[in-house]
Amino acid sequence: MKEINDIIKAYEEAVKQGKRTALATVVHVEGSSYRRPGARMLVTEDGNLTGAISGGCLEGDALRKALLVMTEKKTMLVTYDTNDEDDAKLGMGLGCNGIIQVLIEPIEKENNTNPVQLLKAVAVKRQKAVVVTLFSLHDRKTKQPGTCLLIEEDGNITGDAESLQEVLVTETKNIFTNQTSSFKNYISETCNITAFIEYIKPSVSLVVVGAGNDVMPLVEMANILGWETTIVDGRPNYAKTERFPSACQIVVAKPEEALKQITIDEQTVFALMTHNYNYDMAMLKELVTRNVVYIGMLGPKKKLDRIVGELKENGLNLSEQQLSTIHGPVGLDIGAETPEEIALSIIAEIKAVLSNKAGKQLKNNSDVIHARAVTDIEEVKLTSK
Repeated sequence: MKEINDIIKAYEEAVKQGKRTALATVVHVEGSSYRRPGARMLVTEDGNLTGAISGGCLEGDALRKALLVMTEKKTMLVTYDTNDEDDAKLGMGLGCNGIIQVLIEPIEKENNTNPVQLLKAVAVKRQKAVVVTLFSLHDRKTKQPGTCLLIEEDGNITGDAESLQEVLVTETKNIFTNQTSSFKNYISETCNITAFIEYIKPSVSLVVVGAGNDVMPLVEMANILGWETTIVDGRPNYAKTERFPSACQIVVAKPEEALKQITIDEQTVFALMTHNYNYDMAMLKELVTRNVVYIGMLGPKKKLDRIVGELKENGLNLSEQQLSTIHGPVGLDIGAETPEEIALSIIAEIKAVLSNKAGKQLKNNSDVIHARAVTDIEEVKLTSK
């Protein structure tokens, strides 16, 4: 979501300055690539870039093509084949060993459902959403429909996919259930179009319980990642905006009252860092009764064992599922010592848990980093009514 939010901000600034813009989106990848489908980059007519579609090797060529798209006001599908050893067209050896499809769309500010406006609608609400981008791999010279449809978890639909609207809305139900993007190639007597049906989750919401100095680097790192952060503490002289200017919310309250002010969803995680045994125990008691995916607790394992033991003595016997969400000591084992290193360790563990990864070294991974099957294009034959 950070990239989307950055693009929205840059677009709104460009509109204020009267600049033309185009949006480049990675819509499909075969093999390896630095960025995956859904990576985006906003280009302004004076050459400013926000976001990225690669590690820097494609941006220059994409900029030139984006300027052409702005002038012609026509969407363009561009293929970058990094399997080719002769990369004369790009002027450098990329070495990614993949085929990358990039859709470049002119952004018409008069159009209330242009691609950036659809992304803005995604960012406004904290809920899951699906964005549909249509393009033709069969005939690249034909009209490329582009980013045209937004379907939100609450059922709200924005945009128009014309003849494919009904089938795409139906497919979206599977996307929300599986919580993963998909690629479909719809074929009929009058249609041969590929759809990138993109599943977008809300930003990670990190709730840090504690407002000591060691929390500051954790909040700053989370902010760099575009995570939403909330500070919770019972001490008003610690939990204040002056100390945590990048925090989205600051709550000064006891644990049972604090959680009434916080929305908890599948992307909400907690880090207990108060250095106050009783406050941590009271907060953990409240959290385990809610559907929280990650609870990190600062301190040695014996502290957590003692808290769990006391909760059991008081009649709260935690299940295996509840215990599995508690990570104490918090963080990955990277030899962290300083507050900044500990923050890095915590951030890395949270990311691994949310991605359902083990957090091991990539060099020891026997498989590819990104599963190839997730970008397979399923062919769907449509029957005329």
